[in-house]
Amino acid sequence: MEYTYCALLLHKAGKDVNEENLKKVVVAAGVEADDSKIKSLVASLKGVDIDKELESASLVATAPAKGAPAEDVAEEKKPEKPKEEKKEAAAEGLSALFG
Repeated sequence: MEYTYCALLLHKAGKDVNEENLKKVVVAAGVEADDSKIKSLVASLKGVDIDKELESASLVATAPAKGAPAEDVAEEKKPEKPKEEKKEAAAEGLSALFG
């Protein structure tokens, strides 16, 4: 994953994503460079429009999942107990302590 981030960093900086530049960034990040991974990544990125891929990835990430509810389930609130019930429950709990 570090290699991918380094490639994205090079791309964002407007630098050529090649083996030499990628190795420099990986080493500068404090990661031991694996030449085979670097070669593989550079070869797989050859001919790829990174800007276009990032744009399509961000569109996919923001699209709601199929079958997902329109409202966030976490936002559902439980009906609150009346204050009298809360006080009674608290009193029962205290009486259990001092019995």
